[in-house]
Amino acid sequence: MIAALAASLGVNANDPTFWIPLVFMGLLFLLIIGGVVLDGFDIGVGMLLPVAPVDERGRMMALLSPWRDANEFWPLLGIGLFAAAFPLAWGVIFGKLYGPLALMAMGMMLRSVSFEFRIRARAELKSRWVFGFWLGSLATAFGQGLILGRIATGYQTEAGYGWFSVVMGLCVVAAYVLLGAAWLVMRVDGDLQRRAARWGRHAIRWTAVGMVAASVMLGLANAGIFYKWSNPGGFATVAGVWAIMLLCFSGAEMLLARVPREDSPYQWLPFVLCIVLYWLMLAGLGYSLFPYLILDDMTLWDGTASIESMRLVLSAAVVGVPVVLVFNLWAYRSVFGKERRG
Repeated sequence: MIAALAASLGVNANDPTFWIPLVFMGLLFLLIIGGVVLDGFDIGVGMLLPVAPVDERGRMMALLSPWRDANEFWPLLGIGLFAAAFPLAWGVIFGKLYGPLALMAMGMMLRSVSFEFRIRARAELKSRWVFGFWLGSLATAFGQGLILGRIATGYQTEAGYGWFSVVMGLCVVAAYVLLGAAWLVMRVDGDLQRRAARWGRHAIRWTAVGMVAASVMLGLANAGIFYKWSNPGGFATVAGVWAIMLLCFSGAEMLLARVPREDSPYQWLPFVLCIVLYWLMLAGLGYSLFPYLILDDMTLWDGTASIESMRLVLSAAVVGVPVVLVFNLWAYRSVFGKERRG
């Protein structure tokens, strides 16, 4: 497949102008997965604050403290790497997504400011910064949902497509709520754990709606993607992926329903099933769009910088990304463990 793709572009598969963009896309995919999963539970917990008991909100934010700085790493590095590797595509895509990206950026900034200021605020002002953290989390998640909706519709701007992006924004909010609730189920015990299980069971239905809607829209909005899915080889792959996703949804729902059982050894499993679901969704999106950055308009190789610039960026990424990844993974070493209360 790779050799055929290289031949269709008139280059050899071993030519750096062919494989370096593929390496960058692989790195970006890993960063997106890391951001959705590891920053995702942070966003989800932030959006659950208003429905949590007042006396539990400080505890929920304190649970996030060990990973707050590490969570900011994923989206910033991903955006920087994309802009450096694909400068010709960056301007075009930013022009189509400036609204959702600006909303996401403002949400990230509000989250960081609110989290830090709440720690230093007087007791009577802490609730304001909790509200700011919730609002920033909501804006970040909704902005990402708008981006997903715009990509799924091929950046079409008719009114119906705009409303679809809004629906996708709400479904992505539900997906992050599900991830945050599943993480709380894994981390805490008692009344907060039971509440988190109920929140997750409500969110899982809207998450499923969003994944189905995005998949259907991808196929309907672009004939090439529909053909890729419907040909015999592609249909078998898609059917297998959807079967796994159905099992993950069903398993997570049943496990969350059994959460009050304190002797259950599988309280970590709903969180892992959510990770599998989101990985499959993003992998399916990448498979559908490949090899385009903008469907039917700009491929990976059309949007790249000069080969000399890409070599320089790749050299820096090969040295810097593993170091930062090791640091962040070390910070996440206890993310699956139970809360230790003093």
